[in-house]
Amino acid sequence: MIGALERGDKSTRIEAFVDAAFAFALTLLVIAGDRVPTSVDELVLALRSLPAYALSFLLMLKFWTGHVAWSRSYGLDDAPTRRLSLLLVFLVLVFVYPMKMVFSALCSALTSGWLPANFEISGLHQIPVLFIVFGCAFGSMALVMWCLYLHAWRRRDAIGLDVGERIDTRMKLVSWGLVVVVAVGSIVSALLIPAVPGVGWWLGFPGFVYVTLNITTPLINAYSRQLQARAA
Repeated sequence: MIGALERGDKSTRIEAFVDAAFAFALTLLVIAGDRVPTSVDELVLALRSLPAYALSFLLMLKFWTGHVAWSRSYGLDDAPTRRLSLLLVFLVLVFVYPMKMVFSALCSALTSGWLPANFEISGLHQIPVLFIVFGCAFGSMALVMWCLYLHAWRRRDAIGLDVGERIDTRMKLVSWGLVVVVAVGSIVSALLIPAVPGVGWWLGFPGFVYVTLNITTPLINAYSRQLQARAA
């Protein structure tokens, strides 16, 4: 944000709790269900899980940095802030395993099984279930972030947002709202596309839907910077 004022320059207890929860979730991604390698072969096999962990790490980082940016920009520490932050922590801890499973399955599929999935899929009908669970996780956490920005927008006069900050807040509402819409679109496509032999790459279409965020998010950010420059 151009010329943004850091109102939350001092960490609150809820911010510290959120930071600790995200750190714990990342620890679960590494050690859950695994054991310390006792041979070189086991070490190599364990290292093959790094791509799935890296993708999970980046997704967690998106929400953690989003919450940090929100806290620093608005400095709110009221009841709605605490409730929404705790809800975000709850969702992260509930969906940490499904996230890793989806990324493990993706890496395994792209490498024809060379990267291990570390879990079994007994039939095609279970693949849409993974996409639905992932969509619920991704969409619900994005919805919490959207609600946080909506709360900040409602308090815009009380916390004294200037013109540029108001533009940035509105665009953040658009950006996080788009994430929710894309997640819902992925869930709907997973429900509609039949998981039967011969469906081909369409079975993975619910996952490809998220690629649109790599295009729309930078465009929204660029447009936000342009509006703020004009306002300045």
